[in-house]
Amino acid sequence: MNFSGIVFDLDGTLLNTLDDLANSMNAALKEFGYPEHPVEKYKIFVGNGMEKLVRRAAPPEITDKKIIEQLFASFTQQYNNRWNEFTKPYAGINELLSKLESLGIKMSVLSNKSEDFTKIIIEHYFGLNRFAFVYGARKGVPKKPDPVLALEILKLSGVPASQYLYLGDTGIDMNTANGAGMHAVGATWGFRTKEELLQNGAKTIINNPMDIVNLIV
Repeated sequence: MNFSGIVFDLDGTLLNTLDDLANSMNAALKEFGYPEHPVEKYKIFVGNGMEKLVRRAAPPEITDKKIIEQLFASFTQQYNNRWNEFTKPYAGINELLSKLESLGIKMSVLSNKSEDFTKIIIEHYFGLNRFAFVYGARKGVPKKPDPVLALEILKLSGVPASQYLYLGDTGIDMNTANGAGMHAVGATWGFRTKEELLQNGAKTIINNPMDIVNLIV
């Protein structure tokens, strides 16, 4: 066994959240009379946290902080009401989690969503007790790609970075993994491209969640 721990990204890795994120943001944009975006465009808006998503989706000429805050509040309300309308695990994810559990792999989640909301989502779709740590964005703590929370997972788990995989679908995740000294694995089924993953330091590229098992056994 080459690895004994794994950190998962959430959006675009464990769960396909794209439609619910896009529908929520488009509803907020519509409320303010701003142009909406095709769902596919949200693949490049997502990744750096909800605040950044709102700023990317807002018209570029909107720079007033109060308007952005109002737009963010509207988006948040929309997403709180519809976060599980279309969101679902990617094919093979549940099978992967069950297999990793059977192998005794220590599993954790690290997202740029707020930590409270990340835990709500994980509990709903998978159950919190399956994971050693479920971390999200915290006030006053840098978001990914800063590796601070990935390093906290390493410290508390007592497992060396060399024995940890990090699975994500964006360059942000690959940079986080490399910053923490973990083995960066890029998931091609998510929101970004294989090229982005490789350019940002992916050590392994996989096309199917169960391919992770081949790295472990």
